[in-house]
Amino acid sequence: MTWTWFHRLGSPPYIYALAARLTPWFAWPAALLIIGGLWGGLVLAPADYQQGDGFRIIYVHAPSAWMSLMVYTTMAIAAAVGLIWRIKVAHAVAASCAPIGASFTFAALVTGALWGEPMWGTYWEWDPRLTSELILLFLYLGYMGLRAGLEDTQRADRASAVLAVVGVVNVPIIHYSVTWWNSLHQAPSVMRLAKPTMAASMLVPLLMMLLGFTLFFGAVLLVRLRGEVLSRERSASWIREVVSA
Repeated sequence: MTWTWFHRLGSPPYIYALAARLTPWFAWPAALLIIGGLWGGLVLAPADYQQGDGFRIIYVHAPSAWMSLMVYTTMAIAAAVGLIWRIKVAHAVAASCAPIGASFTFAALVTGALWGEPMWGTYWEWDPRLTSELILLFLYLGYMGLRAGLEDTQRADRASAVLAVVGVVNVPIIHYSVTWWNSLHQAPSVMRLAKPTMAASMLVPLLMMLLGFTLFFGAVLLVRLRGEVLSRERSASWIREVVSA
């Protein structure tokens, strides 16, 4: 039964239809959570006693940084599944993840720079967390560039998958960089084993944003996956049936 379910996920027609059905279930909760989180974080939450209102950028920065790691991990897992079991849909998932992850990573870097200038006195510092996050952006761009540079889809799948799997070593480096090395970047205040250090009035909107961004990623991934499947299967008979229907 498990392997039957697994192989159904490898079927392009099944995935195409499933993605269409699931997209609204991700998109609408994501919109509501993000709207609620922004209202709670930007309007209802009190100003931080040290950073003032400047801390509010965390409601975009932290979810973007979290998603930059989550999306890359998802991409690497999908790429590994495609390499090991030669499932084309898995490669399609990985290819769909890359632009989304690059966007989140860019957003994390930009919002971090905007926060850093008033707090650190500089937009950029070669801090371990910042540097490893920049490397993550280069990994995303390298993955997309490698795919675009190879005309043969199968070769592009294999080559980019290897890069994605190898590059996943950077994910724990980013996460633990603030504890492994001396870092300007503040230590984790939410994703920690001990009790979070944020007040509930600040924490709840942030958790809403984290969940909202996660669901938003799911919705956009499903939309991009449908487009990727259409591109790969454009000459298949089931595509003509879908279009005619």
